[in-house]
Amino acid sequence: MDQSIVNAIHQLAKNRNQSFIDPALYQPTDLMRGRDALDRRQVRLVHSKAAGDIVRVQRIADQTIVDYVVQYEWLIKQKDQLYVEERQERRRAQLRAGDVEIDEEMMLDEQELDPTSPLLPNVVEELDESRQKSRYNRRAAVRYAERWWNDYNPDYNRFTDNCTNFISQCLYAGGAPMNRTGQKSKGWWTDGASWSLSWTVAHSLRWYLSGSSKGLKGEEKETASELEPGDVICYDFTGDGRWQHTTIVVAKDENNEPLVNAQTVNSRMRYWTYEDSTAWTPEIKYKFFKIVVI
Repeated sequence: MDQSIVNAIHQLAKNRNQSFIDPALYQPTDLMRGRDALDRRQVRLVHSKAAGDIVRVQRIADQTIVDYVVQYEWLIKQKDQLYVEERQERRRAQLRAGDVEIDEEMMLDEQELDPTSPLLPNVVEELDESRQKSRYNRRAAVRYAERWWNDYNPDYNRFTDNCTNFISQCLYAGGAPMNRTGQKSKGWWTDGASWSLSWTVAHSLRWYLSGSSKGLKGEEKETASELEPGDVICYDFTGDGRWQHTTIVVAKDENNEPLVNAQTVNSRMRYWTYEDSTAWTPEIKYKFFKIVVI
């Protein structure tokens, strides 16, 4: 590979990483919101580290388009608590004559949306009998979220927008019973060859959790601080009634606020509000679900 391309991408990742530490540098809007959120939480970013890989290079006329992945690690201190937040960004850069253009952007948004999903999928009670009596094991769900947040379990299908598929796997690892209907618009299930919309689509899982009366169920809470590790947060980034993202709570910070794991933009121990996301808008809505198995 052309070393000038490697050097250019290395410099891009280095500049973005440095901007997390130094507020005097120019920062994209998402990073500025992220720093504001850190200030409000009285959080200090102690150390920031980035490592990246180029995954694809396309040459079109005099332009070179480079898709690359950057893995960030941030050591965060809040009062007496220290923890590491991690994130993987898939990004795209445009190079012309060896220079990287300013309009470099993320390759994928932090939201998933399947326009074919029904607005309110029906809930039926055909449950996985082997798990029907089990309680929800929050520790097991969190262990799964920690093991696979930046990887893909080969026992399941993988999707380009994998966030809800990942959360469903976490819930199932915690003992939540599948609602096996064989119909995409009903139940909550996967058999490898097929799957329900509620297993894979954020909008459908949001309504399944609030509509279920047996097996896996979400009890709606008013505030994020009421959630515990193993609970779920749903996101409507644009506030238009279409739910586009799902995360799982894996820890609480010193203010009793959730830290979450997620996929699509793979994230670990991320502050739940997503103010540092490119998908965030002032109209964002959240839904907080306490997960139970009944």
